[in-house]
Amino acid sequence: MRVSDLFIYPLKSARGIALPSTEIDAYGLPGDRRAMVTDADGQFITQRELPALARIDVRPETGAFRLLMQGKADIAVPPPHPERRLDVTVWKSAVSAAVADDDSNGKLSEWLGREVKLVFFDSAARRTANAEWAGEGTPVTFSDGYQILVTTTGSLKALNADLAAHAEGDVGMERFRPNIVIDTDEAWAEDRWAAIEIAGIRFDLVKPCARCIMTTQDQLTGSREVANPMPAMGRIRMSGDRRVPGPLFGWNVTPRGTGRVAIGDEVKIIEARPEGWTFKVRARA
Repeated sequence: MRVSDLFIYPLKSARGIALPSTEIDAYGLPGDRRAMVTDADGQFITQRELPALARIDVRPETGAFRLLMQGKADIAVPPPHPERRLDVTVWKSAVSAAVADDDSNGKLSEWLGREVKLVFFDSAARRTANAEWAGEGTPVTFSDGYQILVTTTGSLKALNADLAAHAEGDVGMERFRPNIVIDTDEAWAEDRWAAIEIAGIRFDLVKPCARCIMTTQDQLTGSREVANPMPAMGRIRMSGDRRVPGPLFGWNVTPRGTGRVAIGDEVKIIEARPEGWTFKVRARA
């Protein structure tokens, strides 16, 4: 098994950036989900509520953070002042985030048709993953809950096979917004991995990822008039464990070391989870 793709999503819910290689640190992939859109009160906003976020490209630049949307003038966001802050909410987490300048927030609000703020997870921000799953004190940025999301090509192939069997089309891996994609022959093998090693770094698979309406949206346009993977996930990937309800695809992963990984790196299973995961309907390849 080898790494087939690497992605970061600098602005939560906006378009991703494919990478040939990346550093790994305690937060996961540097630059991943370091910015986020909120409402005026600091409540986070994603494609779930605002599909148009899928139309935003992000270009991290030296001394700036550039946002692009077709038909709009670019927004070059300067580094936020560290004392310009807002308490924001990501699910159940409260984070003190740095806030972009008024001009950038005004232009982004015009793009999205509602008042929003662009906030940053800077060096003063603090957030930790759920200790029940990831252990005490594991840092995380603006991701939904954990540092890294891993998916596999074998599992996507199996999901698309079920979609095809029901004449429901097919979907690409971008629907699931992974950070690390692993090329595998076997579907759902990741359910039985407790830990893997890539480039000498241990990655613990701490919790399966429950999926939502974002998987039904085109990741370039935000349209929901496209093939929908939810019915197939409901048929073959519905969790039977009430701690993580709903359809599952991919695993949340916590890194236990630092280093650099690249496309083509070998992936080794170093600790197994023989019991796998409980499903209402068992996955089939």
